[in-house]
Amino acid sequence: MLDGVGVGELPDAKMYNDTGSNTLKNLADKISDFHLPNLEKLGLGNIIDIKGVNIKIPSLASYGKMAELSPCKDSTSGHWELMGVVLERPFPVFPNGFPKDLIQQFESAIGRKTIGNVPASGTEIINKLGEQHVNTQCPIVYTSADSVFQIAAHEDVIPIGELYKMCLIARKMLTGKYNVSRVIARPFSGKLGNFTRTKNRKDYSVKPPRPTLLDIAKQNAYEVVAIGKIDELFANQGYTNSVHSVNNMECFDATVKAMNKYHKSIIFTNFIQFDMDWGHRNDCKNFYKGLLEFDTRLPEILRKLKDDDMLFITADHGNDPTTPSTDHSREYVPVLVYGNRIRTGLNLGTRNSFADLGQTIAEFLKLPSLVNGKSFYRELKL
Repeated sequence: MLDGVGVGELPDAKMYNDTGSNTLKNLADKISDFHLPNLEKLGLGNIIDIKGVNIKIPSLASYGKMAELSPCKDSTSGHWELMGVVLERPFPVFPNGFPKDLIQQFESAIGRKTIGNVPASGTEIINKLGEQHVNTQCPIVYTSADSVFQIAAHEDVIPIGELYKMCLIARKMLTGKYNVSRVIARPFSGKLGNFTRTKNRKDYSVKPPRPTLLDIAKQNAYEVVAIGKIDELFANQGYTNSVHSVNNMECFDATVKAMNKYHKSIIFTNFIQFDMDWGHRNDCKNFYKGLLEFDTRLPEILRKLKDDDMLFITADHGNDPTTPSTDHSREYVPVLVYGNRIRTGLNLGTRNSFADLGQTIAEFLKLPSLVNGKSFYRELKL
């Protein structure tokens, strides 16, 4: 799951201020010599027109794109829908910051005043308010265009354990109309003018409203391996083993290791850096570098696939680094499906929901049908 790697605006993108977003195409237009040869062989260039990624007929994989049915564009809703849970209502967002009475309740509960309480980019707000935070020892609370309650604190001012406790307090408070998708600990370090976020970020997601494909697979004696941020995005449920990492190549290594170790299993890997480090920072150069790193190592996974394995490559939303926005973008996501017993070169078209992917996996593994989604497994199998 290539977090944030979208392939073009959805029909309702205007409602989300995302007109013109197309993460892959726009990025390719910005980068000279853009090329992803292994994804090209699988059929990435057949999904949309991407400069430097040629159409492959026949392609090694089947290909298409999927629309998000949930009225959202955040990581949680995207991941949940891929696993069969479609939201009827969006998570609440707070474009003007959180209500004063809520902040006051939070301050009373943690025994500290807060600063900030505005929508902001994480790197920008620690540069703007970091010195005040250090001087006052008040945590920085902020949000974004997504449904998040974020708490930033310097690790030398508020110990990481205390910051995590603050997040747990916030998570318990944020219910009902304030039921945000995620509470996020955003620790940072360094000195004024050189503050940097550390790897100790931690997400506290709301629990899915019903069982996901992961829960159902676990209940039916499958090993479910969560790699990357999957554990946190599913509120630490639905898996049997996990490797938490926010580094793409660490996640790749963990995936290869899991393929060697587990057999009757679902391995779900989230490659977060496309979104977290490069999309949100409009860093086109490193976004492409990350894609190229993934593409270069992709044959390692393809070679390890057994005859009865099936590989999906997709995303959860867009995060176009070429637009002025630093937020997620409401986009279609790609879907590439590869396996030794899977048809090659099949155009899966435009799917109406990410949940089609989860339903397809459920049918493939002979699991109970999900509430949402239309399986395309019968189209795929030889």
